[in-house]
Amino acid sequence: MAEHREPPAIVEGATTADVEDEVKQTAKSAEDRKAAAAMAALDARDEDTANKNVDQEAVSKAMSQLKTDSNVKKDVKKAVKVDAADVALLVDQLELAKPKATELLKQHDGNAVTAMRAYIAVQ
Repeated sequence: MAEHREPPAIVEGATTADVEDEVKQTAKSAEDRKAAAAMAALDARDEDTANKNVDQEAVSKAMSQLKTDSNVKKDVKKAVKVDAADVALLVDQLELAKPKATELLKQHDGNAVTAMRAYIAVQ
């Protein structure tokens, strides 16, 4: 009888979990796939391969999307309305300047009690 030979691609002892680790996640949209391909081409070790596979438009879109995502995260500051009476209370009781008292109230969502507790806890 002939010996049973496995194809060269099969690794002895490989499980389905090993194969799943090697399978890349596919992008959901065509634009995401283009961006992923462009980013993968940038990581290519062979410069000739990288130059052939890079789609400049996809790279620029991916980079602008990264910049936009980081800008959105930085600009997420909620507008907190601070009551003038609360500012006056902090100025009087904690002997703070008005801008410092306003900043402290904004950090604590306009709640004078939590702002005072936080200020005292730090001191």
